[in-house]
Amino acid sequence: MRRPTSDGQCEGVPPPPCSQEPHLFFAEHPAALNRARELCAACPLLAECLAGALERQEPHGVWGGQILVQGQVVAHKRGRGRPRKDAA
Repeated sequence: MRRPTSDGQCEGVPPPPCSQEPHLFFAEHPAALNRARELCAACPLLAECLAGALERQEPHGVWGGQILVQGQVVAHKRGRGRPRKDAA
């Protein structure tokens, strides 16, 4: 078993991507959230991260490669504000 260092990481184990660019994982812009999902794809903690977030009913953010809104997984998050009139 590896022991965590003073910064909470384990020796010899790379830090998870969410610790490198945490702002992406709680962004409002859909493109940033999609980038966060891409970063999650290679994380060895993917399943545990999502399971923990669902158990805690995290209100928002990217957890385990999924976007959560009000504790539920959603396929994508709409941008803030009203949709453009020409988008209809």
